[in-house]
Amino acid sequence: MKQMSHLDHTPSTPGKFKMEKSAYSYGRLRLTKLTFWSFVFVGLIFIFFYRSPSSSPSSTVYHSPSDPSRRSLRTSSWGGPDWEKRVRSSARIRSRNGMSVLVTGAAGFVGTHVSAALKRRGDGVVGLDNFNDYYDPSLKRDRQALLERAGVFIVEGDINDVGLLKKLFEVVRFSHVMHLAAQAGVRYAMQNPGSYVHSNIAGLVSLLEVCKEANPQPAIVWASSSSVYGLNTKVPFSEKDKTDQPASLYAATKKAGEEIAHTYNHIYGLSLTGLRFFTVYGPWGRPDMAYFFFTRDILKGKRISIFEAANHGTVARDFTYIDDIVKGCLAALDTAEKSTGSGGKKKGPAQLRVFNLGNTSPVPVSDLVSILERLLKVKAKRNIMKLPRNGDVQFTHANISFAQRQLGYKPTTDLQSGLKKFVRWYLSYYSVGGKKAHARR
Repeated sequence: MKQMSHLDHTPSTPGKFKMEKSAYSYGRLRLTKLTFWSFVFVGLIFIFFYRSPSSSPSSTVYHSPSDPSRRSLRTSSWGGPDWEKRVRSSARIRSRNGMSVLVTGAAGFVGTHVSAALKRRGDGVVGLDNFNDYYDPSLKRDRQALLERAGVFIVEGDINDVGLLKKLFEVVRFSHVMHLAAQAGVRYAMQNPGSYVHSNIAGLVSLLEVCKEANPQPAIVWASSSSVYGLNTKVPFSEKDKTDQPASLYAATKKAGEEIAHTYNHIYGLSLTGLRFFTVYGPWGRPDMAYFFFTRDILKGKRISIFEAANHGTVARDFTYIDDIVKGCLAALDTAEKSTGSGGKKKGPAQLRVFNLGNTSPVPVSDLVSILERLLKVKAKRNIMKLPRNGDVQFTHANISFAQRQLGYKPTTDLQSGLKKFVRWYLSYYSVGGKKAHARR
């Protein structure tokens, strides 16, 4: 493992947030909604069991032809005295009123930043990640190295490995779970739909099954997505809006996750908070995101595709900087009430919430490219194309008033400032030709 610089531009340690009871709840599901999601579940299960992963690679995705990492429960070896010692050490709380948190997807973009922020403020943190090859795994390994130097141990394993999950809860009585593990990306679902069912639906159920049996049950905060708003045309998107028109399989699995969360909250008393992220970007980001591969291709002199909607309509995104997302994640953990069940039995009503975490300032993708041109001092070779029917939507725009009231959430980073930090990181991490640079401070 090469030596790497410390985590660039990570969020400062936020303080604790006062507990506030949420007045928001999903309410009763109407018959039409139940019917719709019944068809969704049946369809997804059919896809998972009867469709094999595609072997055609994407231009921005790294994966092997057989793609076994998203279908197999094979994990690295775990267990034993030394392994348990590392888990306990990583989970040790070092601050007054701190929490012990299991972070799934800890080697991912958001997971790395959240884990680092929790550890810095004195919380106990144990990570879990399967290091799949949806994108270059070496980036995930370098994030892992950063967290290890910060004292965070990432257990390598699949979120569907129930034996491993149970063992982790035997070793540590986690007070909270930050569930960020998921199969990301909208377009990749057209190539490998089974991976989304495996990670985003089966993986969530596997985790909740273990959490419901834990004693005490942890409070759970998990990543949903702004994609659940799908084909909605009313803006800005509010948590009270209908979300029954998903535009992609990814969005459907995230919406299904919200319904699953409602079920486990209702039956087992699990405290659950869903966070709908809006286009997160920043240092140590995901290579499959537009801002990331635009930067790469602009520097290489390659043409970049910029989509436009029908009748030359603008495609815009509510780009949200990673530090702001982290603050929202920690605030959700800090305000999460305790679960009310024990040993799989509900003893009373439990907290159930969902929040938008966005920046409230949608920016046209063409403007994003213009900012990158100025920061990189390179003119982009633009190729304007019609927005394809692959799950992408024309725009996203978050109404964050609910998160502001309940979490004290207030994004502070505009796109120009955030991209400046990202470009600085990118140029220090990669050298000409795409090879990693040596460590720099």
